[in-house]
Amino acid sequence: MIKPTSRRDFLKTTTLAGAAGAVALASPWSGAAWAGETLKVLVLGGTGQTGPHLVGQLLERGHTVTLFNRGKRSEKLFPGVECLIGDRSLDAENGLTALEAEVAGGRTWDVCIDIWPHIPKIVENTAVLLKDNVGHFMYVSSISAYADHSQPNMNESAAVSEAPDADDMEFDWELFGPFKAECENRVRRIYPTNHTIFRPGLIVGPRDFSFRGGYWPVRVRRGGEVLAPGNGYDRIQFIDGRDLTAFQVHCMEDRIGSTFNVTGPHPRTPLTMKNLLETCKRTSGSNATFTWVSPGFLEKHEVSAWMNMPCWLPVEGEYAGFGTRSVAKAVGSGLTFLPLEDTVRDTLTWYDTLPQDRREGMANRAGVLPEREAEVLAAWHSQQG
Repeated sequence: MIKPTSRRDFLKTTTLAGAAGAVALASPWSGAAWAGETLKVLVLGGTGQTGPHLVGQLLERGHTVTLFNRGKRSEKLFPGVECLIGDRSLDAENGLTALEAEVAGGRTWDVCIDIWPHIPKIVENTAVLLKDNVGHFMYVSSISAYADHSQPNMNESAAVSEAPDADDMEFDWELFGPFKAECENRVRRIYPTNHTIFRPGLIVGPRDFSFRGGYWPVRVRRGGEVLAPGNGYDRIQFIDGRDLTAFQVHCMEDRIGSTFNVTGPHPRTPLTMKNLLETCKRTSGSNATFTWVSPGFLEKHEVSAWMNMPCWLPVEGEYAGFGTRSVAKAVGSGLTFLPLEDTVRDTLTWYDTLPQDRREGMANRAGVLPEREAEVLAAWHSQQG
């Protein structure tokens, strides 16, 4: 089986007690649908890939937003939104002071959402501080929390990894999944009946600075012969960041508490690599042609799954089921999807607004550089005679 550059790299980049969130919570949060009232929402973070989508959607729907982060980008992104300045790093002196002052003064929020940290103690410290001051706590975990990705169509009841001694362990990216699972455990312990946990897969669309979702739209638009992985029919999954945050807002407004796999596409319309690349071609008006290359050849020529061939993993071995994780529960609770054409088009539009140096930096994060792609294609054609 061809593998990602390394398991460490794969875990680092997946925007990746198992039955803990299998059923909806019986809590005061569940059941009462949003009736148009303004929610007070505290966003921990909010300036990365998905945070601006979330904040924008909340503001558009009339909710009141407070940010808590280091303040490095908030004023530029949201000059009219209140931002409490702090640093949640474990070694930051007085990092939670601003939030502690608000709590001491009796301030409350209807919802708090913790967008991305993977260090359990960081999640726990803030969750404990806010326990009596927020009505509901949301945490963004990852599909990487699951212990097994080899079986297809697994749902939220599948076992997750474990890291009960995380506080005594030095983090490395091999521990990303177990640490995410332990973050979930602590949220459930502190907010046993008033939590929602989201497990997204690969997050794509505008603001995907990792370039894992942007590589294919950009490469296919450039045209010519495109190095493509496998035979085109391997299943893949990802979620437009705007669909993820729309579902988060929906759960806030409709008082939905549970644990959800949040990735796409819709179960009725499975996505393959061929579908993705053909959509990129059609949407961009490209003249691209696709040369599908076997996993073994890619491995031999050190073209890695996932990092060099973004979104794609061979459907065998330890990641055989990674592209088929069940999202039926989230869909049944209101998860919706933008058309893939919109995601491709909007990704290209956003990419075109970036300065050249930013684009060049992203090209070194994921995908294959043009000269390397040409070398591999030439070797493939030579082998084919």
